[in-house]
Amino acid sequence: MALGGGTFLTQNKVLPGAYINFVSVAKASATLSDRGIATIPLDMNWGPENKVMTVELAEFQKDSQKIFGYPYTADELKPMREIFLHAKTVHFFRLNTGGVKAANDYATAKYSGTRGNDLRIVIETNENSEEESPLYDVSTFLGTVMVDQQKAVASAEQLVGNDYVDFIKEASLQLTATTPLTGGTNGTVEDAAYQTYLDRMEAYTFNAMGCMSNNPTICALFTSFVKRMRDDVGKKFQVVLFRTLVDYEGVVSVKNGLEGDSENSALIAWVTGVVAGTAVNASATNINYDGEYAVDTKYTQTQLENGIKEGSFMFHLVDEKVVVLDDINTFISITDVKSSDFSSNQTIRVLDQIANDIAVLFGTKYIGKVPNDNAGRISLWNDIVKHHQELQTIRAIQDFSGENVTVAQGDTKKSVVVTDYVTPVNAMAQLYMTIYVQ
Repeated sequence: MALGGGTFLTQNKVLPGAYINFVSVAKASATLSDRGIATIPLDMNWGPENKVMTVELAEFQKDSQKIFGYPYTADELKPMREIFLHAKTVHFFRLNTGGVKAANDYATAKYSGTRGNDLRIVIETNENSEEESPLYDVSTFLGTVMVDQQKAVASAEQLVGNDYVDFIKEASLQLTATTPLTGGTNGTVEDAAYQTYLDRMEAYTFNAMGCMSNNPTICALFTSFVKRMRDDVGKKFQVVLFRTLVDYEGVVSVKNGLEGDSENSALIAWVTGVVAGTAVNASATNINYDGEYAVDTKYTQTQLENGIKEGSFMFHLVDEKVVVLDDINTFISITDVKSSDFSSNQTIRVLDQIANDIAVLFGTKYIGKVPNDNAGRISLWNDIVKHHQELQTIRAIQDFSGENVTVAQGDTKKSVVVTDYVTPVNAMAQLYMTIYVQ
């Protein structure tokens, strides 16, 4: 007897049999996304031009020389170390372009930059070499450290490029104690490089962006970018700039310079890491500055108060420790639509977390996949409520219940309208205490 079987879309089969569908249980994806992703463009002595380099913390600690051309402890990597003190992942971008690659008769540096001038090639006789068939050991040194060695090579054609140099295949190998690469230059940082960087970053996800330029025109460019991304595109992040007060919750303005150099914007890297890496249920207020710079904290009490009022992110000295005064952004224009809560970076972290997570949830699970009927809208409501309950569990929001969320059909058959009420929690910052003496 023939039996039916297979899968089904509707229950309209004629033959008797078992019709079984195998489907994955839909994952709600209503979990909280990780924070700690930052991005920053820098002037570098080594690395690819016009390319985003995504580096994890562990990768930076282990392979910094391979990535940036210097060991982890080098002064040239201080900005990288600063941002990684609190960030987990960083999208780096080399701003300077038009540099020259260092070279010699045997090899050309992998990248342009002055760091290539510290490379050298050593060619020695291989232990199995014969007079009629010479063999060579070719070593690549970066400073005093051997970074590559290829043994028993008969000709340059057999050499394979490494992380630091590309070999010249037409070269004639000759014994040499050391032959340095020379002529490497860094190129220049043009204003257009910042726009190139911002164009590249539209395709990436991150929590905070830093810019170490103190050029008002460049800072204005970054301000326009973050406003467009947050308000028009829906990509929520904050940008960290130096002394750029623009009255906007997406911009964090660092006021402090360095001791002996009050106009130095080096602290941008550390603050960018903090803005990116501070948890959604935490505040950076009063945390210790654990970086390597000597921070200029010569501000009076009145100047500190005025700094908060103007929307500056500042450091001050407490018991010989440099700490963050207040975890705020530049928003100061309080209205009925936006209260003073929007000046708190902790509040913005909560709101950005909700916006980004729900956007990802809707884009991956619902768009084009779930019907816009009552059951579909209930499913979306369940996912949003579950997400917010997780936020409440970690004390990022409070007083939340499912009644705070409504999901209804929009003006068209394809649209849904979500109304969502949340109350972000902020860390304690001020104590008002009255003591009665009896």
